[in-house]
Amino acid sequence: MIISASYRTDIPAFYSDWLRARLDAGYAVVPNPYGGKPSRVALTGKDVDGFVFWTRNARPARDIFGWLAGNGVPFVVQYTVTGYPTALETSVPPVTTALDDIRALADRFGPRAVVWRYDPVFWSSLTPADFHRENFAALAATLRGSVDEVTLSAAHIYRKTRRNTDDSAERADFTWWDPAEDEKIALLGDLAALAADVGMTATLCSQPALLTDGLKPARCIDAERLVDIAGQPFKSRQKGNRPGCLCAESRDIGGYDSCPHGCVYCYAVGNRQRAKNALKNHDPAGETLLPARVG
Repeated sequence: MIISASYRTDIPAFYSDWLRARLDAGYAVVPNPYGGKPSRVALTGKDVDGFVFWTRNARPARDIFGWLAGNGVPFVVQYTVTGYPTALETSVPPVTTALDDIRALADRFGPRAVVWRYDPVFWSSLTPADFHRENFAALAATLRGSVDEVTLSAAHIYRKTRRNTDDSAERADFTWWDPAEDEKIALLGDLAALAADVGMTATLCSQPALLTDGLKPARCIDAERLVDIAGQPFKSRQKGNRPGCLCAESRDIGGYDSCPHGCVYCYAVGNRQRAKNALKNHDPAGETLLPARVG
């Protein structure tokens, strides 16, 4: 089984101490986010084929990556760097720090171990289409040779996060919008061409209607990439999380409403204060990341 850590929260940035303890224990207990009984998920041993990490700051987990590599466990870091204004991303690391970290990871573990995510592409008066073209080109040029894939998506503002987005827009005096499909396709195609210019494959996460020339469907939980890194095959099957998702089957060990990065468009955080409280009340020695709902 592939372990996802985690598309529900940023475990490397905020919960690395907990993950180290759980790797020592060999398992984690993961509550069902939709109700029902919690499950016990093995984190070591023959049942674990690899890890996929999702983060904006991998530095606190560097020793974890070293431990996995030293024990022959393949991993991929899905590393988000967008370089948006602070009104949209209030508490993320500086762009230069994140880019340096990606390059350091690639130097140590190889370019297949890191996937850059420019995700989501968010349309606002602070980040119109021309902003994205210029910003993306600069980021891509810096990462030339360090990564071979960049994953894109057009922002989808869910009902539970619309309040966060609207509140930020009112406080910071900007507007945002969900453009027409043809406008999304045009910009995504331009970004894909910019990626190709620096030797990267551009992929699109779970939005088949927006695919265009130069864009391939993303497999964020990518068993083939893990097999390449491991140098030996393992059994996997495609089991996407939503329509259009091509991810391999995995077990996610994170929890929603627990990432305090403050990205206004984040689907995983419906209540920012609850996310801050989750981190404050988190027990690094606990079996579960979030033993009880707080806030």
